[in-house]
Amino acid sequence: MKRLVLAAPHSGSGKTTVASLLCLALRQRGLKVAPFKLGPDYLDPTHLTRAAGHPARNLDSFLLPPTRLRELFARAAAGVDISILEGVMGLYDGRDPASDAHSTADLARLLEAPVVLVIDAGGSARTVAAVAHGLRSFGQGQGGPDVNVVGVILNRVAGERHASLCEVALSQIGLPVLGFVARDQTLHLPARHLGLLSAEQASWDEEDALRAAATLRLDALLAAADAPALPLPAPARHRPERRARIAYALDEAFHFYYPDALDALRDAGAELLPFSPLRDAGLPPDVGGVLLGGGYPEAHAADLSANGSLRAALRAFAATGRPVVGECGGLMYLGETLEDEGGRLFEMCGVIPYRTRMAPRLTLGYRDATALSHSPLAPTGAVLRGHEFHHSVLTHAPTHPAYAWTDAAGTRVEEGYARGNVLASYLHLHWGATAEMAERVVGMCS
Repeated sequence: MKRLVLAAPHSGSGKTTVASLLCLALRQRGLKVAPFKLGPDYLDPTHLTRAAGHPARNLDSFLLPPTRLRELFARAAAGVDISILEGVMGLYDGRDPASDAHSTADLARLLEAPVVLVIDAGGSARTVAAVAHGLRSFGQGQGGPDVNVVGVILNRVAGERHASLCEVALSQIGLPVLGFVARDQTLHLPARHLGLLSAEQASWDEEDALRAAATLRLDALLAAADAPALPLPAPARHRPERRARIAYALDEAFHFYYPDALDALRDAGAELLPFSPLRDAGLPPDVGGVLLGGGYPEAHAADLSANGSLRAALRAFAATGRPVVGECGGLMYLGETLEDEGGRLFEMCGVIPYRTRMAPRLTLGYRDATALSHSPLAPTGAVLRGHEFHHSVLTHAPTHPAYAWTDAAGTRVEEGYARGNVLASYLHLHWGATAEMAERVVGMCS
């Protein structure tokens, strides 16, 4: 089961670019590539998916229990030639600066995966070896399995001469160069306030990308990807008869879903029906529940507001008592109004008595949350793990909070909305983390 984790000293080193180029080059060679993104990111996987021609999946050791994570990886990696796993932030950056917990290094150990360092070599040569040496040695001799660093891909090099200087330095510490990528503005992936634009909004010309990938040493990378078979085989899938039809928002405004979470709903008996809050006049017929994932409602606020028939349909559906779940962008859309960065106010669905506005400060982080009341996702008192990543905020305190947790300063935080069968929250949960969560959602929609 060949697999490689691409990691870096820090964010901005070019992991997404290099991982996408590698997926594309391997695919061009005729190999079947399974791409993965470590961490809770929704946008990088779109670039990996486009490059590999195969759906990218998220692996997050905070949101997913270790056994479940290995199971999902083994299932998705079965039957492919190689898995490419793009790391998150720096190699050892996780939830806690005092440990490797929930970092790329932690996940590489869990999956027994070789690690290739992606190092931005711009403006340096010999120092590249010092950085690589530090990253490799820091992951060794800490009482657990060593981080298996097998080589380096140099990014943003000035040319072959620059790459050869770095390679000489790296040879002194015994790390091979497994390829390099030249500095090239045509490969730049633009960003907006939540990270990179999705592949649907910004992508490369494939011919340019293949030329850039030509300096990756694919034979050496494939040899370095040898790894032991995981002890937990992917379980056989058996999907029950359809128990519920569930509508889920899917368009330019709402598209943040974990593929494994949608699969978990299908495994529990759901038929998932996409709809567009931007364009559709109503919900799909005969559905038992509605899911509104995250996305960019603030970028499409005028069009969402203008589609009054869909907003009315959602209000009418929620009034029947059937489940409605909104995550992050879904919360914003279910509220009464959304205020954009320019101070313009747009009418939203009015399903929940909340108002949101865009703010300059980013709210992000992992959360250990307790459910304050019954909802389609959890019973009262359940402890859930989630992730926040948003620039919008409520303009007021929550009146029917869904969750509570304690922040880093020891302050109790109450967040979201839960009343009846309507749940809205900024918290992104992985519905596939346990079989019970998906079963509960489908059961309440059936």
